[in-house]
Amino acid sequence: MIIDCHGHFTTAPKALETWRNAQIAGIKDRSVAPKPGDLKISDDELREAIESNQLKLMKQRGSDLTIFSPRASFMAHHIGDFQVSSTWAAICNELCFRVSRLFPDHFAAAAMLPQSPGVDPKTCIPELVKCVEQYGNVGINLNPDPSGGHWTSPPLTDRHWYPIYEKMVEYGIPAMIHVSTSCNACFHTTGAHYINADTTAVMQLIQGDLFKDFPTLKLVVPHGGGAAPYHWGRYRGLAQELKKPLLADHLLNNVFFDTCVYHQPGIDLLTRVIPIDNVLFASEMIGAVRGVDPETGFNYDDTKRYIEAAALTPEQRFKIYEGNARRVFPRLDAALKRKGK
Repeated sequence: MIIDCHGHFTTAPKALETWRNAQIAGIKDRSVAPKPGDLKISDDELREAIESNQLKLMKQRGSDLTIFSPRASFMAHHIGDFQVSSTWAAICNELCFRVSRLFPDHFAAAAMLPQSPGVDPKTCIPELVKCVEQYGNVGINLNPDPSGGHWTSPPLTDRHWYPIYEKMVEYGIPAMIHVSTSCNACFHTTGAHYINADTTAVMQLIQGDLFKDFPTLKLVVPHGGGAAPYHWGRYRGLAQELKKPLLADHLLNNVFFDTCVYHQPGIDLLTRVIPIDNVLFASEMIGAVRGVDPETGFNYDDTKRYIEAAALTPEQRFKIYEGNARRVFPRLDAALKRKGK
């Protein structure tokens, strides 16, 4: 199988955005605040949104299954308070669950959390539990910066985050470390804030000792790990100066990188620098970069082409496409085995 570990519902019916805009307006004027039941999206509308977009491209490009979560830029945890985030997360997670029910062979749901700046992460636990136990979600997205580009939360290694990690370990689910929209004008959302966050997460994990407390915890750093693979020597050297173990022991039993790197030299570097056991196939298709590369004539986010062209053995490609994902997402592996896959 070819498992894409990084997909978002970027093509949700327009009604979702309309409802969200009304919710945001209702923060200042409660008289216009919508109720969750006001959002009406039929199964037919969901089928159209998926079949005309993600599923169509999956079939064209040759991927089989996508781990599917709410649109990352829509999470916008900095907007409103916890109640706003809680209601919004519940709505978005339910839509992804419905997609996974409508297309069970092609989509597995992952959840966004109802994070809010300055709010104890314990408040996210009920939504996490519901998504795993009722929706069968195989993973979550964890935003290390709910403030939207101002970085007011403690580092990922801080005990602040431990309630979420404890639940992840209990359920055997990984987290993709994924920020949302930047509300800081210095940082373009997808070109700067996303990549900054990926790189920052790696450095935070190097500085701390998180995996001594959670030896089975698994974290996926998206977008190829930000700048980390490109500067792997720098991070190895910094870990050495900080008196940390070698990165192979300090991070790589627990930290994984996806292939949302949108050119061949980037994938070639990723697969040469990072051990193949730590690389998971992903495309984040219909996401941040949707255009056609004039140098190749193919979409930038058609990442399977880069894996096929890379200097990899069949065994290495199997690990990137399927084997590593089954290991990092054990609930997905179990669900696939129940289907005889």
